Amino acid sequence: MTVILLRHGRSTSNTAHTLAGRSEGVDLDDKGSAQAEGVVERIGALPIKAIVRSPLLRCARTVEPLAAALGVEPVVDERLIEVDYGQWTGRKIAELFKEPLWTVVQQQPSAAVFPGGEGLAQVQARAVAAVREHDRRLADEAGGDVLWVACTHGDVIKAVLADALGVHLDGFQRITADPASMSVIRYTAVRPFVLHVNHTGADLTSALTPKPDSGPDSGQVAGTDAVVGGSTD
Repeated sequence: MTVILLRHGRSTSNTAHTLAGRSEGVDLDDKGSAQAEGVVERIGALPIKAIVRSPLLRCARTVEPLAAALGVEPVVDERLIEVDYGQWTGRKIAELFKEPLWTVVQQQPSAAVFPGGEGLAQVQARAVAAVREHDRRLADEAGGDVLWVACTHGDVIKAVLADALGVHLDGFQRITADPASMSVIRYTAVRPFVLHVNHTGADLTSALTPKPDSGPDSGQVAGTDAVVGGSTD
């Protein structure tokens, strides 16, 4: 099962340098709208079977062109919503930089709890649970491997990637998730494989095309195993 973690396109809050959080009505700006249109071409002919998104407007706008092109109705999952930044919501990033909690968020995010909001450890727990639950559901429904899209927010994506990489949440600030970027995780019964991180290029098909079945004489390792020495294709 393979999930494409799509961050929403650039928003009006991004360009205003404010922390949008769960503020209502934060839409994409002109560049963000163009990025949303570009997602269709970037994904290309990949066989996307499902789209799951955060309930916030900027994620809804981001997946609209893709959903229309694929004829897929997005599923809304509250667990993929942006971090509840509490009293930090709507404030200028330049102001937040001066807060004592800023250092905790940077250096020990597992201990960071936003005033009147939630902790980043809670964010990771809910987001990872959501992604893995949808992954299992789609696999059961299809009776096999499925490629799907989860459209969510930067810190949420970074938290899910940290889990997949086996990185402690305190290291998640080492990961980048730009607006409209795609990060890809393939989950197996043994371990996740991270195929892309912060992909912003024109074509996402690399490493996501079907591969021949493995077998004793095929030269292919099992889908749950890593290739010793690195991929040969």
